[in-house]
Amino acid sequence: MAGKQGRTRAKREKRVDQTLYLSGNRRGAVLKEEVWYEGDRVAKYSLAHINPRICAADNGRVLGYDNTHDYHHRHFMGRVEEIEFHGYGALVTRFERELYEPWRTEDEHENEK
Repeated sequence: MAGKQGRTRAKREKRVDQTLYLSGNRRGAVLKEEVWYEGDRVAKYSLAHINPRICAADNGRVLGYDNTHDYHHRHFMGRVEEIEFHGYGALVTRFERELYEPWRTEDEHENEK
């Protein structure tokens, strides 16, 4: 009797689950990162900067990236747009660049006062 041949799917495992509560000028804001793997492959992810004082829409998500609903997309101030995905590492770099550049500008203006 022939058995069913094929690859068994690796179990999905959440390996990253970080929440940072910001303070100082950014008090009340939250940075979240969640990443699930299947074997060595990133299967699901969510990166978010949440601050309801800045954005009331989208549960306070100012900026975020995720691949729920079976596509890769970016959230920004209540708007959602599909993105090209070039790997999770590249996406984290993009998220950090988009997040930190405005913060640097804010900090420079604050220091001028």
